[in-house]
Amino acid sequence: MTSQFFTRQALAVAAAVILGALAARAEPQHGIAMYGTPALPPDFVSLPYANPDAPKGGRITFGENGIFDSLNPFVAKGSAAAGISALTVETLMGRSYDEPFTLYGLLAESIEVDDARTYAQFTLRPEARFSDGSPVTVEDVIWSMETLGTVGHPRYQGAWAKVAKSEKIDERTVRFTFAEVDRELPLILGLRPILQRAQWEGKDFAETATEPVIGSGPYIVGPYDMGSSITYVRNPNWWGAELNFYRGTQNFDEVRYEYFGDGGVVFEAFKGGTISTYRETNPAKWASVYDFPAVASGDVVKSEIPHARPSGIEGFVFNTRRAQFADWRVREALLTAFNFELVNQTLNGGAQPRIASYYSNSTLGMQPGAPATGPVLALLEPFKADLLPGAIEGYTLPVSDGSEANRANIRAASDMLAEAGYVVTDGVLTGPDGAPFAFEILLVNGADDMIAAASIYVEGLKRLGITATITTVDSAQYKERTNTYDFDMTHYIRSLSLSPGNEQMLYWGSAGVTEPGTRNWMGMNSPAAEAMIQTMLSTTDPATFRDAVEALDRVLISGRYVIPIWYSQVSRMAHRKEFKFPERLPLYGDWIGFQPDVWWYQE
Repeated sequence: MTSQFFTRQALAVAAAVILGALAARAEPQHGIAMYGTPALPPDFVSLPYANPDAPKGGRITFGENGIFDSLNPFVAKGSAAAGISALTVETLMGRSYDEPFTLYGLLAESIEVDDARTYAQFTLRPEARFSDGSPVTVEDVIWSMETLGTVGHPRYQGAWAKVAKSEKIDERTVRFTFAEVDRELPLILGLRPILQRAQWEGKDFAETATEPVIGSGPYIVGPYDMGSSITYVRNPNWWGAELNFYRGTQNFDEVRYEYFGDGGVVFEAFKGGTISTYRETNPAKWASVYDFPAVASGDVVKSEIPHARPSGIEGFVFNTRRAQFADWRVREALLTAFNFELVNQTLNGGAQPRIASYYSNSTLGMQPGAPATGPVLALLEPFKADLLPGAIEGYTLPVSDGSEANRANIRAASDMLAEAGYVVTDGVLTGPDGAPFAFEILLVNGADDMIAAASIYVEGLKRLGITATITTVDSAQYKERTNTYDFDMTHYIRSLSLSPGNEQMLYWGSAGVTEPGTRNWMGMNSPAAEAMIQTMLSTTDPATFRDAVEALDRVLISGRYVIPIWYSQVSRMAHRKEFKFPERLPLYGDWIGFQPDVWWYQE
């Protein structure tokens, strides 16, 4: 016993010495990658997809559907104006969208982590300034992290809960020590907005705000009409204008957002010249309705931007908190009754591929219909008893014949509903409780394609004896209802990256079953999904990471939480001819960090 005790004690001492040596070897770096090392050296000239010689000037105007009633985008309350965070507020580090997940220094000139990433230490640039000229301090950083993580939007709170200690090392250096293993945490903290502590003294941060946020970004809030429009004006004294990360970016003198009550009106405003650029999500419209005079004269240019990012998931989500959607067989039946082929042909001319996996268009997702094997199977095996059919065996979405009747799929859906205890009486489907099967599809005003898709679906459901109604609301009501999960079914989009991490817990974590404001709209509660996410966050092996993502994908797609629709392998952007972008496109294509970031105005 004594010998064994001293052996364990010696091992503990040795481990401490090793960890201390690793910490001692940790050195400040100009960047950090989730896996491997940053692609760009410390003295890089500019991001590879930016034009370092891009001219400055001009104004770009975007169109938004809805309204805004707040200038604080960092809390759950209210609908904040577009652009505030991206244009006026900065983070410690900035993301290159030409790599899966790599950050380079912005407000921080360097980051230091140990091999195990048990802490992250950031050293601020001495020249970093807020827009009012005051320096960005360690105190601002610590206050921002804690405030966002405690009273800010729920999306910030999960990561902050994993921070054991934050401390000021010196006047320019702050260290965060972590309470658990999560290799993504240094990157997550590197991307947290840094706000000015002094601005919020004596104010309730959790409330909506009508006073512009004081940030350190390239723009400041200019003229705005609450709910209707907002203009961001380049800060002539912006501290970061010469930073290599920013070279060739933030090129417009003004960035403006105009708000409209209907999505169709946004397009008409573009045709009329009120807004500068328009993203077209419908390939049939892209081919048929861009024949207005400005296109014919060359004043408007059509550009297609390819990308290599995952499809993510888009479609109609079931709220499984509702008793009628708790049974997976019911969800499978309603998914089978959705006539994707008819909807796609009607709205898109059949041109768009269907989302078959949450990670379609990438190497991360499962292959439809293929069984889990090898390490992926090993990750799923401990949860086998609780997994739904298809997670291990393989799952493929139902395919219709494209006819309006959709007879084979309607018969299959009817059989599944009967198996779940539903019967048709006098043309009305009733459940085990005897109540008619009826539900509401909640959509936002102006979502024309989704309203059209839902309308086709509603007609198909009538063949099953199901009454589905479409309710449209304005954007403020929509946000309130989805924040509190007050819906049966609604339109659902979750964009996914090539380096999924902590945000996955916000999307699929069990806390979202009851906690308002998360992104877990479907209300899923899956220990298997959470275990896969933990593996993704803790592994240092890229192969294990990919296996865990595929395993998570299998849990999600076989959960039948969403009726998937389509994705696009290109972004279709129409814009005024004066607006240019580099020929060298980023890995993520037209995504965050592309427009307006690397665009410029040129006569």
